[in-house]
Parts: sequence; structure tokens; C-alpha cells
Amino acid sequence: MSLVTVVPEPVAEREVRPRPAGRLAVIDGLRLMAALMVALYHYAGYASGVHDAWGVESSTFGWVHHVAGYGFLGVQLFFIISGFVICMSCWGRTPSAFLRSRITRLYPAYWGAVLLTTAVLTLWPTVREPQDGNVVLLNLTMLEHPLGQPEVDGVYWTLWNEALFYLLFTGLVWRGLTLRRTTLFCYGWLISSVVVANSDSDLLRTILQPDFAPFFVAGITLYLIHRFGPDTLLWGLLGTSFLLAQYWTVGRMVSVSKKELDFQLSPVIGILLITAFFAVMTVIALGWTARVRWRWLTTAGLLTYPFYLLHECIGWTLIHALRHSAPRPVVFLATLVAMLGAAWLLHRLVERPVARVLRRNLDKAVAALDRPERMPAAVVAQR
Repeated sequence: MSLVTVVPEPVAEREVRPRPAGRLAVIDGLRLMAALMVALYHYAGYASGVHDAWGVESSTFGWVHHVAGYGFLGVQLFFIISGFVICMSCWGRTPSAFLRSRITRLYPAYWGAVLLTTAVLTLWPTVREPQDGNVVLLNLTMLEHPLGQPEVDGVYWTLWNEALFYLLFTGLVWRGLTLRRTTLFCYGWLISSVVVANSDSDLLRTILQPDFAPFFVAGITLYLIHRFGPDTLLWGLLGTSFLLAQYWTVGRMVSVSKKELDFQLSPVIGILLITAFFAVMTVIALGWTARVRWRWLTTAGLLTYPFYLLHECIGWTLIHALRHSAPRPVVFLATLVAMLGAAWLLHRLVERPVARVLRRNLDKAVAALDRPERMPAAVVAQR
């Protein structure tokens, strides 16, 4: 019996009655929460960052330091949200439209953040030295990580993982998104990631991302549940993703504890956090939060990406400058507010206008590729 034949009802019938698509405000709020978790980690948990920014050992923060140490798991929440949102936003799109949307979404704010962070570190190299000019220029491509070069800001490493996810998903978009194809894609990705996890192929492990695949797959699965309703295959896919996610999370917590913290993270707390992420996203997928439409949540969603790109090195630099001028809680909150303000300025002054121009020019370029007059005469004649 094939995998598809166990679907509770025919796929074709389920796909003609999708749940109406629309922006989910709660998702935007979760995005900001994930970014704030990562910021908390960098400002009060990450031992090296705390020492360089505050001038004290991280243990000085007591219980706050121990809570902040779990903030790095905000990245895992980001990846679940990314799977959900990417599947939602590109349903029915062509591969070209999907890639254009990703380029115009990721690059404008990123370019601004790279240049702004470089400028701040050049003017005030108090916590980190600026990268060499050629490395900064390479960072503008977002390809520094696979080339083994340093990032202008440490948080950029996650963008490469996102890009690999887009690469895989583009193949599915090219085939055409359907419930059946997307479900099989997710099962195939999970199984393949497990198979290559201990292989000798660095290339396959890089592309399939065994430690992060369960989070992206969970997000995709949750969107399928949101759009088409749950069934046995989707619940099974979500459950498998969860079990693999907690496995990889425990391993990552051990690594982070050794390399970045001065205490051992609790696997139980980590699993509870991952469980909470899955539970909240499942509640959203089932439509139980559909009535939550607070406008500030949408604004929070717009600021999350610029805030994430800016908060680490610039935030540390600001903390270093203010650390003796006010009590630490005041400096901490002032830094968060300043970074949110900088994110808003980056969004309004750089991201929106540059994205608009970039989108318009990409649309023109793609349209021009299909015009016969741009082709050699022999090709035109054949057409």
C-alpha cells in the first residue's frame, strides 16, 4: 500500500475546500518574541558578549543570566515560523515569484544592517573589531558563511540556514504546491535528514540540515493543518518533527553550554520550551487565535527582522557606552528600546523604499527575459 492511500479523504477533495488565507497577527507577535529571546541571550546570557559589553562576568546577573541562557532557542522558534509563513506566502506562486519575494524581503534590510553595523564598529570598536573591507563586501551577498568567512554580525549565520531551506522549497514550488506533494516533501526531507546525519558527506548534511529540518518541517506541516485541516498523516508528521526537534535541541544545548555559557543548561527546560513552541503554533494552526487582530502585532512583525539584524553588536556597543550611567536594568531596557527604534528607522528609511525599487526592477527584468526581441534572431525564428 502506498503512503498516499492512507490519507483519510481524497487529496483532491480536500484541496478544493481550503481555509481562507490571510495574515495571522499572532504569528507577527511570536516573531518579535523570538527576536527578544535572542536579544536577551546576547545581552545577559552569552558569556563573551556579557563580559565585553558590561565589563563583568555573566554570573553577576544571577538568575537573570540563567534564564537568559535559554534565549538562543528563539532561533528554533524562528525556524518553525519560517516554515509556516513561507508555505503560506508562496502557495500558488511560480518559482520566479517566490524567489523574487524572498530577495526583496531579505536583502534591503540586510544591506542596511551590514553597512550600519560596520559603521558603528568602525567608529566605536569597543566590543568588537570591524571586519575587513573585502569581508564586508562579501557579507553583502549573504554568502560569507558557506565560504568560511566571518559575518559582520554573528546573528547572520541563521540567514544561510534560511537560504538553504528556500533552495529546497523552490524545487517543490516549481512542481506546484499541493497538499499531497507538500506532505511527501516533508516526510522525504525528515527521513533524508536522519539518513545523512552521521554520513561522511558534508554537502548533504549542509543542504538537508538534520538539526534544523524538524523545525522547518513542523512549520510547513502546521500551515497544511491550518489550510486544509488535520489528518492522521499530518499529525504523524508533526509528531515526528517534534520528537526529532527535542532530540537535536538537547544536543545543541550541550554544545552551547560548553562553548558560550558558564553553566550547564537543563535538557528538561529546553524540551519544555520546544514543547511550548509547538503547542502555541498548533493553537494558531487550528485557527483558535484567528480573532486576535491587534494592529500593534503587525507592526511588531515588520520590526522583527531589522531588530534581529541590528541588535547584537550595536546593542553591545550601546551597553558598553551606557553601563556606568545608570543601573543595569535601566541600561538593558534603554538598549532594547533604542534597538527597536533603530529597527523602525531601518524599516522605514531603507527596507521599504529599497524593497519597492528592487521589486519593480526585478519584475521588469523577469518580464524582459520573456520578450522575443531580447532573444537572438535565430531563437526568435524557432519560436
